[in-house]
Amino acid sequence: MYSPGQAGANAYARVGVQTDVMGASPHRLIVMLYQGARQAIAQARMFMQQNNIGGRGMAISKVIGIIESGLQESLNKEAGGEIAKRLDALYAYMSRRLLEANLNQDEAMLVEVDNLLATLEEAWVGIGPEVAQMAAATV
Repeated sequence: MYSPGQAGANAYARVGVQTDVMGASPHRLIVMLYQGARQAIAQARMFMQQNNIGGRGMAISKVIGIIESGLQESLNKEAGGEIAKRLDALYAYMSRRLLEANLNQDEAMLVEVDNLLATLEEAWVGIGPEVAQMAAATV
């Protein structure tokens, strides 16, 4: 099914991602989670348009996993106060919408979650310079 060259390219990509993760700051890791979730939504949309039920389900499951096990679990609800509580509720909402999108084969719901993730990603990237300054000040 795959050519030997494709297997090598996939292995190289995995090593690149692992290297990026190991060398990333906590701030960068969150950006990577947003990007991964959005890429999986794009895949889910493609599979939905192709009527590929298995692929759609796997892609949506991946997004839910990133949201629940990555973004949601990384929240510090005590230190983050009201913002962390609201993000937690928003992540729970996104997970529900993704499940509904899969059950109802509703691409609009996937677009809705992607837009929410894009807004959060943009805000997170926007605070990057401030986070870097704070990190440099504590060294």
